[in-house]
Amino acid sequence: MQVKSRHHLRSDEIDDLEAALADQLGIDLNGDSYERVEFADVDREVVLVDGDPLVASFDGDLFVTVRGANAHPPEGHVVTVDSGAISFVSDGANVMRPGITEATDDIAPGDLVVIVEEAHGKALAVGRAETDGPDMVGDSGRVVKSLHHVGDELYEFHV
Repeated sequence: MQVKSRHHLRSDEIDDLEAALADQLGIDLNGDSYERVEFADVDREVVLVDGDPLVASFDGDLFVTVRGANAHPPEGHVVTVDSGAISFVSDGANVMRPGITEATDDIAPGDLVVIVEEAHGKALAVGRAETDGPDMVGDSGRVVKSLHHVGDELYEFHV
């Protein structure tokens, strides 16, 4: 990903971002420095919080990255997968019902979610929900479309 521009966020943009993530995920970023990075070759923005890529745009919506979710574990919009799904989700596969052990009740179709593994609660991916949280556990079908995962270009990005 080739950096096109970098600039600091205004205080009102920081307040809006922090409030949105606190409301949606129950996390408190509370950084000292917020910088927006735009790319020349990718239609995505990243927000560096104290120099770390903790927030990114996904189809125009700002949400935590995998690194952001591991640095600030979310309380909401979380889908938990079993150990058998870890390697698939970490490689960018969509999340299927049989691998899900639980999902928070605040998830609605179209919401961005963090996919975590059940043993340690580590974030593996970020995706877009295709069904309500309570309907995610089951026997068959795709329920989360993967957008960002451990080891992808966004995960490896650093300044």
